[in-house]
Amino acid sequence: MSAGWFRRRFLPGGPLPAPRPPRPRTSPVPYRRPRFLRGSGSCSSTADSPRRPEARPVRCPARGRALPWNAGYAEDMGVSLKGHGSLPGLRIINAEKSEFNEDQAACGKLCIRRCEFGTEEDQEWLTLCPEEFLTGHYWALFDGHGGPAAAILAANTLHSCLRQQLEAIVEGMVTTQPPMHLSGRCVCPSDPQFVEEKGIRTEDLVIGALESAFQECDEVIGRELEASGQVGGCTALVAVSLQGKLYVANAGDSRAILVRRDEVRPLSSEFTPETERQRIQQLAFVYPELLAGEFTRLEFPRRLKGDDLGQKVLFRDHHMSGWSYKCVEKSDLKYPLIHGQGRQARLLGTLAVSRGLGDHQLRVLDTDIQLKPFLLSVPQVTVLDVDQLELQEEDVVIMATDGLWDVLSNEQVARLVRSFLPGNREDPHRFSELAQMLIHSTQGKDGSLTGEGQVSYDDISVFVIPLNSQHQGSSSH
Repeated sequence: MSAGWFRRRFLPGGPLPAPRPPRPRTSPVPYRRPRFLRGSGSCSSTADSPRRPEARPVRCPARGRALPWNAGYAEDMGVSLKGHGSLPGLRIINAEKSEFNEDQAACGKLCIRRCEFGTEEDQEWLTLCPEEFLTGHYWALFDGHGGPAAAILAANTLHSCLRQQLEAIVEGMVTTQPPMHLSGRCVCPSDPQFVEEKGIRTEDLVIGALESAFQECDEVIGRELEASGQVGGCTALVAVSLQGKLYVANAGDSRAILVRRDEVRPLSSEFTPETERQRIQQLAFVYPELLAGEFTRLEFPRRLKGDDLGQKVLFRDHHMSGWSYKCVEKSDLKYPLIHGQGRQARLLGTLAVSRGLGDHQLRVLDTDIQLKPFLLSVPQVTVLDVDQLELQEEDVVIMATDGLWDVLSNEQVARLVRSFLPGNREDPHRFSELAQMLIHSTQGKDGSLTGEGQVSYDDISVFVIPLNSQHQGSSSH
């Protein structure tokens, strides 16, 4: 079987304006690049050592012109999630990044080793036992904003952070129940009972590894961008196949869904200022200095005007899921912490997402108010037990950046998948062609299969991941 990936770039009429340079810091933090960014040390997975061939021209369905691929393009590859199979013929292309497209992607095989640790002269961890112990597979989409730098760093870094986190807990992953002490030492005879009462399972270790990897990657991006004088951030959507389960981690507004013959199941939730309103308002309530007296944390149906003073109007605060009324005061006339509705909602009038990587230097225009304290780099992780599914050949996971979902609903995408795959079973490239067809359907042309005539002007990146394979792989242990 093969996994399909396709990306469209929207080319505006002219070059994008140059981003504002970061504000100088009076006392820069000394920084030493980690090993996996310095190019030293061995790598254990295909994704850890991508080749960099020359860019290949690919036909862009939106403009009908040849455009070079720039990063993370995974050509047709065999994959078996249910059987933990290998990835024969996997190729990763990391060509030069175009200035017009801020999307990035990465995929590959995760080779997790049983490790013992020691220290080198530079106090870095050294892997002493290099043989593979577990294998998994990794897909990731990064939708950049404010420039491509953060997305490029994430595509080149996150998988390494995740592999290191998994190798640190791999001994606990292969047991029926994670032990209290990873060394196997039993300090308290009741330790297994305490673990059982907490309901800690093996998948919880993988979830923790994903959360820690996102956090570590965000810190690396912050230091790298500061050291290089660049700015920007990105959303991150990651899928990891490991031990018969598919883990989908999302920080941002990209989306993953499972499409089966009789089911459409969301595998992620979007994180926007609207969906995380209460968390953001709570932070502003606890730390009002973050707003610098320029914003109000309260939400109103619209921005208030001077004529509203003294009137009782609808509002809600951090502790409220419902609405109430309050008498408008002068402080309520400030610009709202979260303004706008739906896709137009903005955090501090600036950002349309509330989770992601990077944005350490991002400030509200013409102020020193930072957005980073309101942004979370920790993803929400959904677990799909693939081994428990009775898989059909057309069962797939669709991962895509928000440009696709701005135009197509989950049900529309599912209809396109079900109409395309059954008639193309003999085509070895059908999943790549399906990804390309999904993007073509966002162009609002007469031939669009949705019949809606809607158009997406955003960058769009899509992975189509088949869950079933005609060639089952052997166990990864």
